[in-house]
Amino acid sequence: MQFTWLAVILAALVPLVVGMIYYNPKVMGNMWMKETGLSEDELKKANMAKVFGFTTLFSVMLAMAFPTIVIHQQHVLSLIQGDTYGTAAAKTDVENFIKTYGDNFRTLKHGALHGFLFTLFVILPVFGINALFERKSFKYIFIHVGYWAIVCTLMGAIVCYFKP
Repeated sequence: MQFTWLAVILAALVPLVVGMIYYNPKVMGNMWMKETGLSEDELKKANMAKVFGFTTLFSVMLAMAFPTIVIHQQHVLSLIQGDTYGTAAAKTDVENFIKTYGDNFRTLKHGALHGFLFTLFVILPVFGINALFERKSFKYIFIHVGYWAIVCTLMGAIVCYFKP
Protein backbone atom coordinates (compact mmCIF):
# COMPACT_ATOMS: atom_id res chain seq x y z
CA MET A 1 0.00 0.00 0.00
CA GLN A 2 1.25 3.45 -0.87
CA PHE A 3 -0.74 5.37 1.75
CA THR A 4 -1.01 5.55 5.51
CA TRP A 5 -4.10 4.98 7.60
CA LEU A 6 -3.30 8.20 9.47
CA ALA A 7 -3.74 10.10 6.20
CA VAL A 8 -7.06 8.36 5.54
CA ILE A 9 -8.33 9.14 9.05
CA LEU A 10 -7.26 12.79 8.81
CA ALA A 11 -8.81 13.08 5.35
CA ALA A 12 -12.06 11.57 6.63
CA LEU A 13 -12.33 14.40 9.16
CA VAL A 14 -12.13 17.05 6.43
CA PRO A 15 -15.80 16.92 5.29
CA LEU A 16 -16.98 17.34 8.90
CA VAL A 17 -14.65 20.22 9.74
CA VAL A 18 -15.11 22.05 6.44
CA GLY A 19 -18.88 21.52 6.60
CA MET A 20 -19.02 23.00 10.08
CA ILE A 21 -17.34 26.16 8.75
CA TYR A 22 -18.74 26.31 5.21
CA TYR A 23 -22.40 25.77 6.12
CA ASN A 24 -22.24 28.14 9.09
CA PRO A 25 -24.85 30.92 8.69
CA LYS A 26 -22.04 33.50 8.58
CA VAL A 27 -20.44 31.78 5.58
CA MET A 28 -22.79 29.87 3.21
CA GLY A 29 -25.41 28.54 5.65
CA ASN A 30 -28.10 31.17 5.10
CA MET A 31 -27.72 31.01 1.32
CA TRP A 32 -27.80 27.19 1.47
CA MET A 33 -30.98 27.19 3.61
CA LYS A 34 -32.66 29.58 1.16
CA GLU A 35 -31.70 27.47 -1.86
CA THR A 36 -32.82 24.20 -0.23
CA GLY A 37 -35.99 25.69 1.18
CA LEU A 38 -35.13 24.56 4.70
CA SER A 39 -35.55 26.63 7.84
CA GLU A 40 -33.52 26.51 11.05
CA ASP A 41 -36.51 24.94 12.80
CA GLU A 42 -36.70 22.15 10.21
CA LEU A 43 -32.96 21.54 10.50
CA LYS A 44 -33.22 21.23 14.29
CA LYS A 45 -35.74 18.38 13.90
CA ALA A 46 -33.18 16.14 12.16
CA ASN A 47 -31.83 13.00 13.79
CA MET A 48 -28.29 14.35 14.25
CA ALA A 49 -26.86 10.99 15.33
CA LYS A 50 -28.01 9.56 12.00
CA VAL A 51 -26.75 12.59 10.02
CA PHE A 52 -23.30 12.64 11.63
CA GLY A 53 -23.03 8.85 11.78
CA PHE A 54 -23.62 8.42 8.06
CA THR A 55 -21.56 11.52 7.26
CA THR A 56 -18.63 9.96 9.11
CA LEU A 57 -19.11 6.60 7.39
CA PHE A 58 -19.33 8.20 3.92
CA SER A 59 -16.32 10.40 4.70
CA VAL A 60 -14.24 7.35 5.61
CA MET A 61 -15.36 5.60 2.42
CA LEU A 62 -14.38 8.62 0.33
CA ALA A 63 -11.04 8.96 2.12
CA MET A 64 -10.32 5.28 1.43
CA ALA A 65 -10.93 5.86 -2.29
CA PHE A 66 -8.66 8.90 -2.48
CA PRO A 67 -5.32 7.02 -2.63
CA THR A 68 -6.30 5.58 -6.01
CA ILE A 69 -7.27 9.07 -7.18
CA VAL A 70 -4.21 11.04 -6.06
CA ILE A 71 -1.31 8.55 -5.73
CA HIS A 72 -0.02 7.30 -9.07
CA GLN A 73 2.06 4.55 -7.46
CA GLN A 74 -1.11 2.81 -6.19
CA HIS A 75 -1.68 1.43 -9.67
CA VAL A 76 1.79 -0.10 -10.02
CA LEU A 77 0.88 -2.69 -7.41
CA SER A 78 -2.00 -3.93 -9.58
CA LEU A 79 0.52 -5.13 -12.17
CA ILE A 80 1.63 -8.06 -10.02
CA GLN A 81 -1.73 -9.29 -8.77
CA GLY A 82 -2.90 -12.79 -9.58
CA ASP A 83 -1.09 -16.00 -10.46
CA THR A 84 0.29 -14.92 -13.83
CA TYR A 85 2.15 -11.80 -12.76
CA GLY A 86 2.73 -12.57 -9.09
CA THR A 87 6.17 -14.09 -9.58
CA ALA A 88 9.07 -13.26 -7.31
CA ALA A 89 10.86 -11.46 -10.17
CA ALA A 90 7.81 -9.29 -10.84
CA LYS A 91 7.51 -8.43 -7.17
CA THR A 92 11.19 -7.50 -7.05
CA ASP A 93 10.77 -5.29 -10.13
CA VAL A 94 7.82 -3.48 -8.58
CA GLU A 95 9.64 -3.08 -5.25
CA ASN A 96 12.63 -1.59 -7.09
CA PHE A 97 10.33 0.71 -9.06
CA ILE A 98 8.68 1.91 -5.84
CA LYS A 99 12.09 2.47 -4.21
CA THR A 100 13.16 4.57 -7.19
CA TYR A 101 9.95 6.44 -8.00
CA GLY A 102 7.83 5.96 -4.88
CA ASP A 103 7.96 9.59 -3.79
CA ASN A 104 7.41 11.15 -7.22
CA PHE A 105 4.41 13.46 -7.21
CA ARG A 106 3.78 12.84 -3.49
CA THR A 107 3.26 16.47 -2.52
CA LEU A 108 0.47 18.55 -1.01
CA LYS A 109 0.23 20.51 -4.26
CA HIS A 110 -0.08 17.43 -6.46
CA GLY A 111 -2.70 15.83 -4.21
CA ALA A 112 -4.63 19.10 -4.04
CA LEU A 113 -4.63 19.37 -7.83
CA HIS A 114 -5.99 15.85 -8.26
CA GLY A 115 -8.58 16.42 -5.53
CA PHE A 116 -9.77 19.57 -7.30
CA LEU A 117 -9.83 17.80 -10.68
CA PHE A 118 -11.89 15.02 -9.10
CA THR A 119 -14.40 17.65 -8.04
CA LEU A 120 -14.45 19.24 -11.47
CA PHE A 121 -14.79 16.04 -13.49
CA VAL A 122 -16.75 13.75 -11.12
CA ILE A 123 -18.53 15.67 -8.35
CA LEU A 124 -19.76 18.58 -10.51
CA PRO A 125 -21.27 16.42 -13.27
CA VAL A 126 -22.91 13.94 -10.86
CA PHE A 127 -24.24 16.62 -8.53
CA GLY A 128 -25.18 18.90 -11.41
CA ILE A 129 -27.21 16.24 -13.22
CA ASN A 130 -29.15 15.34 -10.08
CA ALA A 131 -29.78 18.99 -9.22
CA LEU A 132 -31.00 19.80 -12.73
CA PHE A 133 -33.53 16.97 -12.65
CA GLU A 134 -34.61 18.11 -9.17
CA ARG A 135 -35.17 21.60 -10.65
CA LYS A 136 -32.58 23.18 -8.34
CA SER A 137 -30.88 26.45 -9.19
CA PHE A 138 -27.33 26.91 -10.43
CA LYS A 139 -26.67 28.75 -7.16
CA TYR A 140 -27.65 25.56 -5.31
CA ILE A 141 -25.28 23.53 -7.51
CA PHE A 142 -22.36 25.87 -6.99
CA ILE A 143 -22.89 26.12 -3.23
CA HIS A 144 -22.53 22.36 -2.92
CA VAL A 145 -19.83 21.94 -5.53
CA GLY A 146 -17.88 24.76 -3.85
CA TYR A 147 -17.99 22.78 -0.61
CA TRP A 148 -16.84 19.62 -2.36
CA ALA A 149 -14.06 21.49 -4.18
CA ILE A 150 -12.63 22.59 -0.84
CA VAL A 151 -13.12 19.14 0.72
CA CYS A 152 -11.67 17.11 -2.15
CA THR A 153 -8.75 19.50 -2.61
CA LEU A 154 -7.84 19.16 1.07
CA MET A 155 -8.45 15.41 1.17
CA GLY A 156 -6.28 14.90 -1.92
CA ALA A 157 -3.49 17.00 -0.43
CA ILE A 158 -3.54 15.08 2.86
CA VAL A 159 -3.69 11.60 1.35
CA CYS A 160 -1.00 12.31 -1.24
CA TYR A 161 1.40 13.99 1.15
CA PHE A 162 1.61 11.41 3.94
CA LYS A 163 3.99 8.66 2.91
CA PRO A 164 4.26 5.17 4.41
